[in-house]
Amino acid sequence: MSKSKVYFTDMRCKAQTNLLEKLRRLIDEAGIGKIDFRQKYTAIKIHFGEPGNLAYLRPSFARVVAGRVKELGGMPFLTDCNTLYVGRRNNALVHLEAAYENGYSPFSAGCHVIIADGLKGTDSVEVPVSGGRYVRTADIGRAIMDADVIISLNHFKCHECTGIGGAVKNIGMGSGSRSGKMKMHSDGKPEVDPDACVGCRKCAAFCAQGAFVYNGGRASIDHGRCVGCGFCIGSCNFNAIYNPSASSNDILSCKMAEYAKAVLDGRPSFHVTVVNQVSPYCDCHSENDTAIVPDIGIFAGFDPVALDKACADAVNAAPPIKNSILSERNLTGDCFTDIHPETNWMAQINHGAKIGLGSGDYELVTIN
Repeated sequence: MSKSKVYFTDMRCKAQTNLLEKLRRLIDEAGIGKIDFRQKYTAIKIHFGEPGNLAYLRPSFARVVAGRVKELGGMPFLTDCNTLYVGRRNNALVHLEAAYENGYSPFSAGCHVIIADGLKGTDSVEVPVSGGRYVRTADIGRAIMDADVIISLNHFKCHECTGIGGAVKNIGMGSGSRSGKMKMHSDGKPEVDPDACVGCRKCAAFCAQGAFVYNGGRASIDHGRCVGCGFCIGSCNFNAIYNPSASSNDILSCKMAEYAKAVLDGRPSFHVTVVNQVSPYCDCHSENDTAIVPDIGIFAGFDPVALDKACADAVNAAPPIKNSILSERNLTGDCFTDIHPETNWMAQINHGAKIGLGSGDYELVTIN
């Protein structure tokens, strides 16, 4: 594929302007107005943040995007699917409470909030994956598939299973219903290093499957119960839980790209990624560690693969923040590999390009 244009603006704001005005100017320059929004249901796919985590995107960003969609004649709504793990977003009731607690009310965001896969995470549509190698059909939240237009608005960060979490993950993993998430995660099963485990049992509190067992005070994992969601990896303060097979993480990343293609095929889409408070772990955690690099800016465009590649390149080019986990592990020059050695963030980029989701090659256009 040819190079895709990725539009970028930094976080600097002069007097009499602000970041939200820059965001609006950025999405206009990136071409959001080329989409026909007139009387179109527009799903703005977002991560509302697990309560306790403060790195998630603030609702002000969503209000700008939703407001612009309304001006263009569209009918926007914010949406996400329920989670696989134990937390405060694994059914629609607690998910909405979490969204409201983190500021995502219809009044603050300027549009309604809908949980795409319903009350229990079972309201999904089986969608064919054109050109999929690992996935023939994807289980996608019904409200997302009912939309006419898809917009991804996401916070870029590291991820313990896929290396990075950006536009592809927001659309692919985030649009999967609970059954879809299980299918994506089914190849990778973590292990416990008994020498590193201290028997605190924190991991068990985060396992929705009850897969942790304890022998002699040390944890082990019942792989018959484990679905490989990987959330326990980030829950362990002692780095005792790991994925022994990097190829499993690669397959997860490829499945995620195929799920994203299932969501986006045949419909107009647009993508916005905010690269600030770049945390070492996913926003699904109920905490966030110190950001690994300084705030970089906002990226926008029509190609989610190119957008993720541009964001990853920008983070890798930035200096580590002192006293962050990256400053302790900055060994290879690739911060995502340094923080999560079992991951390969390029797997989703390469596979996304292979299946026609987007291009790994991009031209960066800077908007002041």
